[in-house]
Amino acid sequence: MAVVDERLNALRGAAPRKPHNARTLAALAANPGCRRRTLLDAAGIDKGQIAQGLGIRISIGQMSSIAIARGRGFEAKVKADGCAELLRLLREHIRLPVAEVHYHDLNPTDTDDRITSRLRRSQRALQAAVESDEPTGTLFDHPILQLTVNGVQVRIEPDLIAFKLGNQFFVVEIKSFAILDGAADSGKVAAAAQQSAVYVLAMREMLQTAGLDPDMVSDHVVLVCPKDFSNQPVAELLDVRKQLATLKRQLNRMESVESILRLLPPDLTFDLRLDDAGQPTRDPQELATAIFQVTARYSPECLGACELGGVCRSEARGTVAVLGRVVREDLGGVDSIKEAVELATGLREPDAGQRQAAELLRRAYDMREAALGAAR
Repeated sequence: MAVVDERLNALRGAAPRKPHNARTLAALAANPGCRRRTLLDAAGIDKGQIAQGLGIRISIGQMSSIAIARGRGFEAKVKADGCAELLRLLREHIRLPVAEVHYHDLNPTDTDDRITSRLRRSQRALQAAVESDEPTGTLFDHPILQLTVNGVQVRIEPDLIAFKLGNQFFVVEIKSFAILDGAADSGKVAAAAQQSAVYVLAMREMLQTAGLDPDMVSDHVVLVCPKDFSNQPVAELLDVRKQLATLKRQLNRMESVESILRLLPPDLTFDLRLDDAGQPTRDPQELATAIFQVTARYSPECLGACELGGVCRSEARGTVAVLGRVVREDLGGVDSIKEAVELATGLREPDAGQRQAAELLRRAYDMREAALGAAR
């Protein structure tokens, strides 16, 4: 593992490591066949800076200062006065029977409080809570979690509270999007459920590694959001069993980082050679040559989930990948759109691996011609 870490550090160069969060892990797991994202994320490389170094503008993961301030303000309100609002919501949704709870602050103690020491502190606190027989609940604010991804230990610094009551842990996810008239944006709720599933899985792995029962972490999470246009917190219980099953299946499908590294030149690096102002100085063509040595698995969904989506779209131009995952899988063995058109129109004879796709394309072409002929 030390050799793998050394290679990953060399790939990143002098730039600081960018830590994972639940959003990046959920997006990575959603496209388990993409070696490019797998490797860059494992190395802690800032994909946004890579895209900018290649001249591609990005908007993924960027929030306005107003949105950031609103989110921080709402979280502060939920946690104010000893988490009074949160306790009220917990009594309502998970029948918290106690008037008070212990509060365990796992935020960094100072600017030198490294993530490794915070991880050890979080592990000790959570394990001690498991072994305790006290009926009083305990809130754990911002624990550091760890999850195995591609054979590499990934540390996650979540913006969450873990709550233990009796012999059960609950993940509490605080989000600033509003619940209007009892309903919230379905896309945002789905994203929150996917991210919460990452936290649940990481907490379960932490307990299992310590020889404790991973099922102590509930597969229902508490989602806290503002109500209507006020800043009044409300909560809903989210069932994340489906997201957990999907996440585990996708993580199991992912290729190991070590096996990807074996396919690459030993001197390969994605170092941007940042100047004193933090701007990349590496030649864009040289950087592109390095990046394109690692294969990607592009689909249109990548544009909304990965900072390199625009880079990979440009690379995939003219291939069936730009038409989406379903089309790409239906046309297995056909790489380019030009090739697909030639197979559909009979200008190209399919080889042995293309016959099924060619038959599908010809039927679709005949149906199109019949429909156009009827409309003329």
